[in-house]
Amino acid sequence: MGTPLLDTTATVLAGIPYTLAVTAVSLTLGGVLGVPLALARRSHLLALQLPARIVIDVLRGIPPVVWLFILFFGIGNELITLDPFTAGCLGLGLISAAYLAEIYRGGLSAVHAGQWEASAALGMGGTTALTRIVGPQALRVALPSASTYAIGLLKDSSVVSAIGIADIVYRATAESRSTGAGLGPFLVAAAVYIVLGTPLAYAARRMDTRLRQRVAR
Repeated sequence: MGTPLLDTTATVLAGIPYTLAVTAVSLTLGGVLGVPLALARRSHLLALQLPARIVIDVLRGIPPVVWLFILFFGIGNELITLDPFTAGCLGLGLISAAYLAEIYRGGLSAVHAGQWEASAALGMGGTTALTRIVGPQALRVALPSASTYAIGLLKDSSVVSAIGIADIVYRATAESRSTGAGLGPFLVAAAVYIVLGTPLAYAARRMDTRLRQRVAR
């Protein structure tokens, strides 16, 4: 038999795969959906700009746990069947799309307009200019904020425990209730989040340094 601390740690660690999976899927979904939202927000066409702004404001304005309840208990029960993992990833992914869209937009706005003009003068189309000239520069500007958001999403993913996903917080809560350990499991969970978040922060700094070397200001 292990000690209570080791047993608690083992229980909490068992939630890591769910936490990482929810974070990765949500961030990927948000990263992809954030691109068209950001481009629509920068559009000169009001028919694109206004709906994108409304979508972003709505997604950012409603608390994440409310979105999860809407998707899992509402849509998931009335229209289509959503398992907890799908509902959690979809809810956090949509919210991520809204935040990342604003981060992308800020990065694109930071690139001097002359870069677009120079690309056009060289005969590049808008898509080519975006992917080969403007995009890499915007990425370097947006990376620190996007990395910070990713680390925050890792921690905020704990809300998925509310709909039954057995992540770190879900297992810490179950351990606390079943053993009467009180604060102990949550202290272990806090330490695990720190250990998971530190490599992400380090990787983000390394990537930022490389981009600074390869991409012109």
